[in-house]
Amino acid sequence: MKNISATLAIVWRIAAPYFRSEDKWAGRGLLAAVVAMELALVAIDVLVNQWQNRFYSALQNSDWDAFVTQIWIFVALASTYIALAVYKLYLNQWLQIRWRQWLTRHYLGEWLAGSTHYRMQLKGDAADNPDQRITEDVKNFVEQTLTIGLGLLSSIVTLFSFVIILWGLSNAAPLRLFGTDVMIPGYLCWGALIYAIFGTALTHWIGSPLVNLNFEQQRYEADFRFNLVRVRENSEQIALLRGEGAERARLLDRFGFVIANWYGIMSRTKRLTAFTASYQQAAVLFPYVLVAPAFFAKKIQLGDMMQTASAFSSVQGALSFFVTAYRSLAEWRSIVARLDGFEMSVASAVNLPAHEPAIALEVAGRQVDLAQLCVNLPNGTPLVAAKAFTVQASERVLVTGPSGSGKSTLFRAIAGIWPFGTGTVVVPEKAKLMMLPQRPYFPVGVLRDAVVYPAASGAFDTAQIRDALIAVGLPDLAERLAEDGHWNRMLSLGEQQRLGLARALLHAPDYLFLDEATASLDEPSEARLYRLLTEKLPQATIVSIGHRSTLDAFHTRKVTLVKDGAIHVVGGERAAAEPSAAR
Repeated sequence: MKNISATLAIVWRIAAPYFRSEDKWAGRGLLAAVVAMELALVAIDVLVNQWQNRFYSALQNSDWDAFVTQIWIFVALASTYIALAVYKLYLNQWLQIRWRQWLTRHYLGEWLAGSTHYRMQLKGDAADNPDQRITEDVKNFVEQTLTIGLGLLSSIVTLFSFVIILWGLSNAAPLRLFGTDVMIPGYLCWGALIYAIFGTALTHWIGSPLVNLNFEQQRYEADFRFNLVRVRENSEQIALLRGEGAERARLLDRFGFVIANWYGIMSRTKRLTAFTASYQQAAVLFPYVLVAPAFFAKKIQLGDMMQTASAFSSVQGALSFFVTAYRSLAEWRSIVARLDGFEMSVASAVNLPAHEPAIALEVAGRQVDLAQLCVNLPNGTPLVAAKAFTVQASERVLVTGPSGSGKSTLFRAIAGIWPFGTGTVVVPEKAKLMMLPQRPYFPVGVLRDAVVYPAASGAFDTAQIRDALIAVGLPDLAERLAEDGHWNRMLSLGEQQRLGLARALLHAPDYLFLDEATASLDEPSEARLYRLLTEKLPQATIVSIGHRSTLDAFHTRKVTLVKDGAIHVVGGERAAAEPSAAR
C-alpha cells in the first residue's frame, strides 16, 4: 500500500502541472469529454445487460414481435456505442498529443536551462539516457496514465452500476445447494468479490517482479541504442583503428543484458499469463455454476440467467481490474519511476550550487576577475587556484600548461558551467562572452543555421555570413548556405575550426575564449586567422589556450598553469597565485 500511495503521489506531481498550465482549458475540456463518454459507454453496458434479459426471454417464449423489437433496440444501442467509442478514442488521442507536447517542452526546458544537462553529466546522476526519458517515457506515461486511469474509472462505475443489478438477481435466483434453497442476500456479489480478491492477491504475488524487470529492460535497451549511436558518430576513428571487432564485442555485451533481462520478463510473464488466462476462463463458467440449479429448478427464466451471467461478469471484471491490467500497471510503474528519477536528477543539478561549495558567478565591473578562486574536480580534488587574477578589456592573453593542469576547466568556470570549487568569477556587466572549443558543435540542418548558432536563422543576412566564410578561408561553403547536412561529420576538424571562427566574427563577442580552437590548422593558417581576429574584432578581449610558441606574437600576456595548479603570468602585470594539489 505504501508503494502504491508513493507511486500515485509521483504521478500526481508529474501529471497535475499540465492541467494547471496555459493549455489547461483545452486539456480539462478534452479530459471531461473523454470521461463523459466513458461513463456513457458504461451506461450502455447497463442497458445491454437489461436488454439481454428481454431478448433471451423472447427467445424462450417464442415471441416473434418481442424478438424483432429487441433487435431494433440492440441496433440503436450498438450504433450509439460505436459512435461514442470512436470519438472517445479520437479525443483521447487528441488529449494525449497535447499533453505530451506540453510535458516534452517542460522537460526540455528544465533539462536545457542553465547548463543543467551538463551538470547532470558531471554529477553522474542516475538519470541515464535523458533522451529516452523525454521521448519514449513521456509518450508512454501520457498514454498509459490515460488508459489506466480511464480503465479504473470505468471499473469503479461499472462495479456500482452492476452490483445493484446483481444484488437484485441474487434475491430473484436463490442459491440452491443439494436441492435446497439457501437464502444468502447478494450471494452473487459476495461470490464475485471473493473470486476477485483471490485472483488479485495471486496475480500480485506472481507478477510483482515485473515492475523492476521492466525498469531494467528500458535502461538496457536505451544503453544499447546509445552505444550504437556512439559507434555511428565515431565511425572514422573506429575504422582507422580497425576497431570493428572490439566494438562488435562491446555491443553484443550490452545486448546480452537486454536478452538476459528479457528472458526474465518472459519467464515471469509466462507464469502471470498462465494464471490470468485460467482466471478469466474460469470466470466465464463461474456465474452459470452458481445460478444453473435455480434455472433447472424453474425458479428463473433463460433471460434471467443470461442477465445474471452478464452482470456477474461485469462485476467480476470490475473487481478484477488489477488482475487483467497487471502487466500494464507494472510497465507504467517502471515508467513513472524513470520520470521521477529524471526529475530528481534535474532538481539535483539545478540546486548543485546551493547545496555544495560552489563557484559563484557575479556580473560587475569592466574586466574578468577571478577572486580567491579554487577550481576543483567533481570529487573535490583541487585543480586550479588563483588570487586576484584579472583579464583586462581588449587584452590578449595566452594560457599554456601541460595536459591535466586545468586549462579547459578554468574556461568552464569562467563560463559559469563548472560549479565545483570555491571563490568568485566576476564578468563584466552586459559583456558578451563566447567560448570556442577545439571541436566546435554544429547542429544538424542547413549550413547558415549551423554557422549562426545559437542565434536564430534570420539574425544575420546572407551577405554577412558569406563574407565571414570567405574571410576564414571557406569560400566553397559560402555558396552552400542552404544545404542541409551533418556538418560535424561532413567537414574536417580544420574546416570545423574555421567555421567556428566565422561564427565568432558574426557574433563579435566582447570576450572570446579559444580553447585550442586553431590547433588543427597549420601555423601559417593559424597566424592569418589570428590577424583576422585582430582586424575584425579590435576591441574584443581574446584569451587563448595553446601550445605553439608562434602564438606568443599574437598575445600581450602569457599565463602558464603548472601541474600543481598554480597560475604563473609572463608578460604584463603579474597576478598572485596560490598553488594547490591536482592531478
